[in-house]
Amino acid sequence: MAAKGKALVVAAIDFGTTYSGWAFSFKHDYDRDPTKVSAKTWIGGQLTSLKGPTCILIKPDGKTLEAFAYDAETRYSELSENNEHKRWYYFRRFKMELWKKSIHKDTVLEDECGRELLALTVFCLSIRFMKDDLCKISESQVAGLKADDIHWVLTVPAIWNDSAKQFMRLAAEQAGISSDKLTLALEPEAASLYCRHLPVQKDGESSLSTLRAGKKYLVLDAGGGTIDITVHEVCTEGNLKEVHNASGGDWGGTKVDAAFMEFLGKITDKKAMQKFKDDNMEDYIELLRDFEIKKRAIDTSKPGKITIKVPISLIEHVKDVTGMPLKDKLQSSGYGKQVTLAGDKIRLDPDIMRSFFSTSLTKIVGHVSDLLQKVECSGVEAILMVGGYSECMLLQESIKQRFPQLKIIVPPEAGLAVMKGAVIYGHSPMAITERVSKYTYGTDISCTFIDGEHPWSKRQIQKDGVIRCTDIFSKLVEVGDKLVVGQAQNEASYTPIFDDQTAMGVTIFATSDKNPKFTTDVGCQKIGAISVPLAGSGTSRSVKVRMIFGGTEITVECLETATGKITRLPINFLI
Repeated sequence: MAAKGKALVVAAIDFGTTYSGWAFSFKHDYDRDPTKVSAKTWIGGQLTSLKGPTCILIKPDGKTLEAFAYDAETRYSELSENNEHKRWYYFRRFKMELWKKSIHKDTVLEDECGRELLALTVFCLSIRFMKDDLCKISESQVAGLKADDIHWVLTVPAIWNDSAKQFMRLAAEQAGISSDKLTLALEPEAASLYCRHLPVQKDGESSLSTLRAGKKYLVLDAGGGTIDITVHEVCTEGNLKEVHNASGGDWGGTKVDAAFMEFLGKITDKKAMQKFKDDNMEDYIELLRDFEIKKRAIDTSKPGKITIKVPISLIEHVKDVTGMPLKDKLQSSGYGKQVTLAGDKIRLDPDIMRSFFSTSLTKIVGHVSDLLQKVECSGVEAILMVGGYSECMLLQESIKQRFPQLKIIVPPEAGLAVMKGAVIYGHSPMAITERVSKYTYGTDISCTFIDGEHPWSKRQIQKDGVIRCTDIFSKLVEVGDKLVVGQAQNEASYTPIFDDQTAMGVTIFATSDKNPKFTTDVGCQKIGAISVPLAGSGTSRSVKVRMIFGGTEITVECLETATGKITRLPINFLI
């Protein structure tokens, strides 16, 4: 549901793979300056940031939140020191599981120690913490602020499927956010809206507001987990429309982290690394924090090695497990000339540091290059780089070198563009006027079986004796179709097969093919189901079902022809 410009406050929760945060703005502030957004400052040791690490500590009962973000890291480290941590549940960077897995209500996640908990519980507790935290701050600014005064926006990657989006909505509802007070915002769209409102800089190079109506630009939302890419065109009234459906992959900053950890395993010892993680969680977390800082600050224009502090506990584990001092282990690893050890610090050649980024950068640049060859993307003039990973100089340089003909825009605080843009989207949801369908959607229908035309495998005798052809794919929208926001893209009439039917089940299928014949075709998947209520009796009853695909979520309306009654129907994508 959209805020429709009526909410006193719009509050956004940016639920990221590596970092999360929240922000809000009041309607009167938005009307004066859409970019005037308040955000929480997160504090972790010596670090302060406008987003905190996406990690959560849950008590041994598996139901109660203990801590979130930096506080979760600190508390879990304390438990680890006393060897009490294995009874607790500690999850980090768990959002990517919604990209990797087939999602259901009973999907489980494994924590750092391999213990399982319902994914819905983990996401619900995380969202509830940020919701309650935000409410405390906003209520302190405005006395008498009620829950009904706040419209919530929750960010999701544009490349996610419908079940992952519905899972996030369900988690938010269980966290106490009313369904009609919640909007899902697609992350690259939110960032794009925010950057459209930024003022022109002195050189005019870092603002989207210089692009006039009809101009196209590619949005590269590079986060910790997913790389979310879409192409927008500026409309006459300043709104935006999508001209190519969202695409991307799991090539974000966590790919760099994984390469670094694999490298550490080679120069130390994999068993020593595991023992270090098990026995010295506080030091392990500190090592990850140090690498995160170095990763973001890497600048290839500056000569010299990159220094990373190695915890003493890791050095001791290497000696205990391998029988060799780390210095000797390093020499025997094959990296002796590129990596040096000085006390409790390793110094890496720039080429080694760059190698951690290699897979990620190759995937991103290659995908952007392929997209720009598409007919729909002809005339793209700029690339907008947003998301925390876009602040990395190596990624910026890779994009600039590969696409010198394009204007590359990296806004200040690119990592906050999605969060602040989600607030703007909540105030003005119609700022995105058109989207492009990622899939061909359809339903399964049956018709009278025709010999010679229909395959024998689809022949079925119904209980009324009629021979029908089943599993026919009835197309609703086609992949690549332009979907105007707020308009129904399809309206179909359905009639019951049997006199005594009280409801009709409509199953939704999706495929990347443009013209599937049957719902059993290769690549066609059952993704959702709708139950359409039927009044009266007989097979002549007619129900019109309207499906609206242009929003961030698919919505369905049912019109009973006899009564004129319109009902909004829920779709179950978590089947």
